[in-house]
Parts: sequence; C-alpha cells; structure tokens
Amino acid sequence: MDEVASNIGDAAGYVYRLLVEGKANISKVKRTLKKTGFDSETFLMAIGWLAREDKLLIEKNGDNCTIKLK
Repeated sequence: MDEVASNIGDAAGYVYRLLVEGKANISKVKRTLKKTGFDSETFLMAIGWLAREDKLLIEKNGDNCTIKLK
C-alpha cells in the first residue's frame, strides 16, 4: 500500500475509534482529526473509506451532519 492510502487508512481508523464512543457531529470529528495532523482532504477520504465499507450511518438535518457506526 502506498503512503497516501496508508495515511487515509490511519485516518479512517482514528475516525472509527472516535465513533466507538457514539455519534458525533462531522465538523467536530474533522477538527479533532486536524489537531492530530490529518488534513481536510484526508479526513474526507477517510469518511469515504468507512462509508464505502458500509461502516457508517450519516444523518443530515439541515446544515448539521452527524456520523455514527452501524
């Protein structure tokens, strides 16, 4: 696996571990990941990775978006 894919996988793992605690606002998760060194693009790709693997439920209510594990 190349470095980019590995970095996305690391970010996806971090998001997954955050969501084990329960659902979260997507903006809050993004800020948390940025504090750990992941950029916005990597965050979005990590969410896509988890969504593609059918691990996430994404709920949108107006401008608010929350994610949680299935």
